[in-house]
Amino acid sequence: MKTSSHVLLAAFGLAAAVDLVSLLAGAELGHQIAKPLLMPLLAAYAVTLGAPKLLTAALLFGWGGDLFLLSDADWAFLVGMGSFAAGHVCYLVLFGRRRTSPQLGVLYAVALAGTLVLLWPDLPADLRIPVAAYSLLLAAMAYRASALGLLAGVGGALFLLSDTLIATGVAEWPQLPAPDFWVMLTYIAAQYLLTTGALGAMYGERRTTV
Repeated sequence: MKTSSHVLLAAFGLAAAVDLVSLLAGAELGHQIAKPLLMPLLAAYAVTLGAPKLLTAALLFGWGGDLFLLSDADWAFLVGMGSFAAGHVCYLVLFGRRRTSPQLGVLYAVALAGTLVLLWPDLPADLRIPVAAYSLLLAAMAYRASALGLLAGVGGALFLLSDTLIATGVAEWPQLPAPDFWVMLTYIAAQYLLTTGALGAMYGERRTTV
């Protein structure tokens, strides 16, 4: 791995640690500073390893979503969700037509349907359709990610889990202690694993481990 790649990956890890510790400590300023750094650093790391443009675009759309979700405004939530949705489309195109398990597809479909049925009555009326449409796209991305191997598959599943935690908050369900910590922990891991899995599948494990 190039020296620049090591430096960028270390910077990403440091930003992730600062963000997560800030969330646990209730230090909002630390979160506001660290969160916007995460995806640009991960994207830059991926670029140094020859990332395809679609992977870089997916990460940068994720960055857009991160920025908008720093605001509590309803319009920012919708725009942020739209930015993440664009990132999922990039991932789906990147994954191509590689084969995936039909059984896993059924499992994702059942999980998606069950989650939406449970959440639907508690979601704000004006968010029900957007959340349902976004959830369908996200579940498709998570399922198709498994075509690139275990790392990307776990990354896709964690992304689905992270956004499901956000949805339970929007629905005002009871939350885990420090709910934003768990959202960010699963999200950061998801994007890293998707990136590593995609690079490994396309260029070989040597490109991401040496």
